[in-house]
Amino acid sequence: MNKHSFVFSFIIFNILILSLTGCETKKENEKVAMNKPEPKNWAERLGYPAGKKVIILHADDIGMCEEANIAVKPQLLNHHIQSAAIMIPCPNAKDFVEWAKENPAMDIGLHITHTSEWKKYRWGTVAKASEVPSMLDSQGKMWHEVPDVVKNASPEDVEKELRAQIEQSIAWGYKPDHIDTHMGTLYGHPNYVKVFYKVAQEYGIPANVIDFSDPAVVNKFREIGYPIDDNVLKLVENYSLPKLDNFTSVPKGDTYEEKLVNFKELIKSLKPGITEIIFHPSVETDNLKSITGSWQQRVWEAKMFSDPNLIKFFEEEGIIFTNWKEIMKRFKK
Repeated sequence: MNKHSFVFSFIIFNILILSLTGCETKKENEKVAMNKPEPKNWAERLGYPAGKKVIILHADDIGMCEEANIAVKPQLLNHHIQSAAIMIPCPNAKDFVEWAKENPAMDIGLHITHTSEWKKYRWGTVAKASEVPSMLDSQGKMWHEVPDVVKNASPEDVEKELRAQIEQSIAWGYKPDHIDTHMGTLYGHPNYVKVFYKVAQEYGIPANVIDFSDPAVVNKFREIGYPIDDNVLKLVENYSLPKLDNFTSVPKGDTYEEKLVNFKELIKSLKPGITEIIFHPSVETDNLKSITGSWQQRVWEAKMFSDPNLIKFFEEEGIIFTNWKEIMKRFKK
């Protein structure tokens, strides 16, 4: 073999070796990718058992009226639910703040309120009206619906009112365990989301932030009508406090029995991870009926979580319950 033939053969040999090595490396990379574990949900990140449904049963609209306050206290004390949130601008808010101070083991947050939805039973802002003029309608009350807020309220005024409600609770002697948003208002515009997350992180109070790394979760909320754009996705990604894997509400029913069936179906449909489920318990009175046409659903929601049938269902499904106090303890570890 002459010199040139040897060199040519050597080059071909090395090309063949590199090609084979590349194929093996590609196969190894594909194998690693196939065996790579799925990203952990927030339940697993916080140390809850893998594959489990971890649920917060969370009562909204506390402080809105006396009927809500009366209904939720035994639910919390008997551990039939795990969490509740107070509407600070409403007439019975301070009464429940006092109860929360007397029961520090309970998980009580603020249902940050930027709307006043009922026809006759209404409230204004906690901040002075002159400081948040875009938050108020012609009657000096908060706007009825979320689109009204989005159309009229500046992010600056929304932030002022958000801070005013937290500061009012603190002035009454109670720092809330978490904050969320009445009627989803703070998710009604990306600029409101920015304000919401900024204030939550500044105070170190967790907000009901949903992990949007799962496209199915994002699509669900987009279909509902929330404007989840790239800015919101970035805000969620950079949020520094713990998040929920999912968020939903107790379904309605034409009868109490149907409501239970619908709720059980909801539970069965959930994926593993932390899901907050909201509802609005109240005791039945003529006053409640004069406030809201949803009074029957609210009365059933004051009853259903102590129902032995539902308690047994939770046990059979292996549901783990938690609250924001527990989540923050695990997060700080």
